Amino acid sequence: MESRHDISNGSIEFTPATFTLAGIPGLKTKYIWISIPFCLIYIIIFIGNGTILHIIRIESALHQPMYFFLAMLAFVELGVSASTMPTVLGIFLFGIYNISFGGCLFQMFSMHSFTLMESGVLLAMSIDRFVAIYSPLRYTTILTIPRITGMGTTIALRSMILMFPLLFLLKDLPFCGHNTLTHSYCLHSDLIKLPCADTRLNSILGLFVITSTFGMDSLLIMISYMLILHTVLGIASGAGRWRAFNTCVSHICAVLVYYVPMISLSLLHRFGRHLPPLLQTVMANAYLFFPPLVNPIVYSMKTKEIRNSILRTLSRKRGEI
Repeated sequence: MESRHDISNGSIEFTPATFTLAGIPGLKTKYIWISIPFCLIYIIIFIGNGTILHIIRIESALHQPMYFFLAMLAFVELGVSASTMPTVLGIFLFGIYNISFGGCLFQMFSMHSFTLMESGVLLAMSIDRFVAIYSPLRYTTILTIPRITGMGTTIALRSMILMFPLLFLLKDLPFCGHNTLTHSYCLHSDLIKLPCADTRLNSILGLFVITSTFGMDSLLIMISYMLILHTVLGIASGAGRWRAFNTCVSHICAVLVYYVPMISLSLLHRFGRHLPPLLQTVMANAYLFFPPLVNPIVYSMKTKEIRNSILRTLSRKRGEI
């Protein structure tokens, strides 16, 4: 069923009861095999990020600002993955291509909100690294638990407040029966192509959201690292410089893992309209799945405290068996 809204000129506008998701173009017959790597990716994401959260919670030695921010990162990455999982696995495992209008808007809101939060958390982590290197003796007195909590709350509220107007603008648009999307989940950039009405306000507001979050956050991250580099170069000993900079390696990897797929996808949408739809789908999936898949592995390998805590926990578990 579609809801109908009469307009003044006598025509009828349709708002679809459901949207149809596309999955992966040209590979419909291979979905049962494609579901295997997607299931493995979700398992690794949930185990990896869940382990990071669990280790930070139970290990008192990790109750420090750096690891609290890492816990925030793991949480928002779980949120992004949980937002996409119902429709992605629904398509590949059960052949369910439809999602309700309200469900699509909710998925769009939650997925984009968590993605915006991830950008904010990466910025907070760069500030954390700057404070740790610039003023190590005052590190824990500057980044206290109330301040960290305030930063996390601000990041979450900023993301949701910016997304609410986009949600309500879409809710009131007429779709005139157009309801086929091009991905396995509901993206704002995909949804605003369907209405049979002027969506310039949606596009302008969407651009504002991107500029005020991803754009501003990436600029401030760059400034933070310029200040970090300046501070590190001021350290007298080469060994001291290396130790200071080595504390930033995991965060630099997380920033690259987050921003490189995003920038690549943006360039593809802007300049690669002639490229196969399959490539665009692969890039969109890489943007959403790559960071939550890779970051727990990077932090487990590059952060000695996390690695040792995981090994100690596994040893205790084996000893209990």
